Order: sequence, then C-alpha cells, then structure tokens
Amino acid sequence: MRRSLLALLATSTVALTSACALAFDAPSTSLAKAPSGTYEIDPTHTNVLFGINHMGFSQYYGRFNTISGKLNFDAKAPEKSKIDVKIDIASIDTNNQKLEAELIGEQWFDAAKFPSATFTSTKIEKLTDTTGKVTGDFTLHGITKPVVLDVTFNGAGQNPFMKSDELGFSAKGTIKRSEFGISQYIPMVGDDVALTIETELHRKP
Repeated sequence: MRRSLLALLATSTVALTSACALAFDAPSTSLAKAPSGTYEIDPTHTNVLFGINHMGFSQYYGRFNTISGKLNFDAKAPEKSKIDVKIDIASIDTNNQKLEAELIGEQWFDAAKFPSATFTSTKIEKLTDTTGKVTGDFTLHGITKPVVLDVTFNGAGQNPFMKSDELGFSAKGTIKRSEFGISQYIPMVGDDVALTIETELHRKP
C-alpha cells in the first residue's frame, strides 16, 4: 500500500512538473502589443504549400521544405513593415522522387539555372486587427511579377522553449504559372497554383 501511494505521488509529481514546464501564456492577437524589431522565419515551423488541378480529377498538393527570410516589423505602423522570403526550389516535396526530379528539371522549374524563388513586400494593407493584404514582387523561374497575399495574424507571444518573442501568420494567394514561363501540360495540369503559407518568426535579440 505504501509503495502504491509513493508510486502515485511520484507519477503525479512528474505530471505536474511536465505541465508547469509546458505552461505558457496564449498568444495575443493585438499587433500593437507585439514588440517591434527584426524577426527571422522559423524554418521548422514554416510551410509553403501549393495546390494545382490535375486533369480535373483532383487537386494535387506539394510543398517546399527549405524556406528562409525575415520580417522588419513595426508594431506602431504595421503598414511600414517589410518582409523578404527565399524558397529553395530544389527542396520541392511531392512525396514522389521521380516527379520531384522532373519538376526541378529544365522543362519545369529549371532549378539548376533558377535555384530560388523570392518574395519581397512592396505594400502592406491592414484590413482589420488580424487581417490584411501583402503585395510583393514574386520572382520565380527568372521572372518577377506582383503577387497579392491575403494574410491573417495569428498571434504574438513568447515561445516557452526558445524564450524568444514570436509572431505567427497564415497567408493564401494564387499565381498563374504560365506568367512565370512554366506552362508544361496546360490545360491538363492547371495554370492556377494555389499557395498556402503558415509561418512562425522569432525576434532577433
């Protein structure tokens, strides 16, 4: 009986310790309360997904695994903030190695010649406290075009593990791949590419 009581006490103590270690304040959705400064993209918690119609049968999805960038954030005037993003084209992931090798080849992305895609914001519009539009120059396959992203601010707070200030955003947009010189198999494979972005950023000390 005594051993059972001690075991229960020990288990409870471990559970309580773990819970305390993971305790954190929920992120604030007030941009004004987020610290201004330079934030770097957290590549381990950032996803750039793309979806494209495949012969009318399905929406085919893939992602890029290597993303970097920074946000110069102005809490008092979010419209004056600036974001720069770089995507490694060779990091494309479709869960199909044969397809990936084809996509980074000359007929599609031609990653040997154009190894990265970039996005540099040129205009930020605040629509509500948590939503906005970000317009920027998107460069892909050596061609630069303006792209508009619908952005949602998810929250600001401190990362309990890294002890750093953190911002989180979601974004969606659509591009026409033919405008960037990638027109293989249109219209069997769609021209419109839907982009879905989820990102967390850490503030630099």
